[in-house]
Amino acid sequence: MLSIPASRPNAYTGSPLDRASGQREDADFIAAALASPAALFIPVWRSRSLLRGVEGGTPEAVLLSSEAARAVRMADGPWAFLGLWDSQPVFAVDCSGAEDPLPLLPEGMGAFHDLRSVAGLLPPGEASMLAHARGLLHWRIRHRFCGVCGGACAPRSAGNAMACTACGAQHFPRTDPAVIMLVTDGARALLGHSTRFPNSTMYSTLAGFVEPGESLEEAVRREVLEETGIQVGAVHYHSSQPWPFPASIMLGFHAEALSEAITIDPEELADARWFTRDQIRHPEQHGFALPRLDSIARRLIEDWLEAP
Repeated sequence: MLSIPASRPNAYTGSPLDRASGQREDADFIAAALASPAALFIPVWRSRSLLRGVEGGTPEAVLLSSEAARAVRMADGPWAFLGLWDSQPVFAVDCSGAEDPLPLLPEGMGAFHDLRSVAGLLPPGEASMLAHARGLLHWRIRHRFCGVCGGACAPRSAGNAMACTACGAQHFPRTDPAVIMLVTDGARALLGHSTRFPNSTMYSTLAGFVEPGESLEEAVRREVLEETGIQVGAVHYHSSQPWPFPASIMLGFHAEALSEAITIDPEELADARWFTRDQIRHPEQHGFALPRLDSIARRLIEDWLEAP
């Protein structure tokens, strides 16, 4: 089985930010950045991102100026320094405490939407920054207390870490590694329909979280065997994708099937089938749908279709 290279970057990659991690501990630098009239703020409201142009099919991210963000910041939600964009400091700020944050903003600023619904239409840099803000603030909101002693945590490192005020333990943003793989037998690809898919006709690649003490290749083989009963041989890395929904990094692979008979795990899958290239190229003619355009699952499938 030959490795299939990634044809183009995945959604949520390609951030234009210099994360400037060495300056997160510089209190004077962060204070000056927050006060700078050039600062930009990415608001997040209940895990949704501020966008305009969605209804017209041309979505774009809305980054607030320091002046426009003043009312949102006064809501006293968590904030974090994301980095520098052409020397302009960029911050994420959570405004979930407001029942409706739009009245806090100037008119015409757009509305809050689920990033996943439009990420395939956004410029790569914008999608990456919004995903960065969403993922970091999700962690901040859900890690207010220490996992060691239960004490209250306070932000450190300009919002990129938390420290327990009782025992002093340091806590850092969590990213859960998950493998996602397209299993093929040369002419066909194995796709499954999860019981959790919102689209009742969608078939996608298999995926699962990496377990402690497990290599990525071992996780690929275990997940495929558990969910479909298919034995996997060669495993080749393809690409990765941040997936802050809520806090994962998707590690993509193509994998070689050594067996054919499918036995699904009904707790994970409602169905799994082998599909030919022709079926996958014309899914609507065969009564199924492919995964969304912004997903690495779709990229794994498309690159396999175009492979020689």
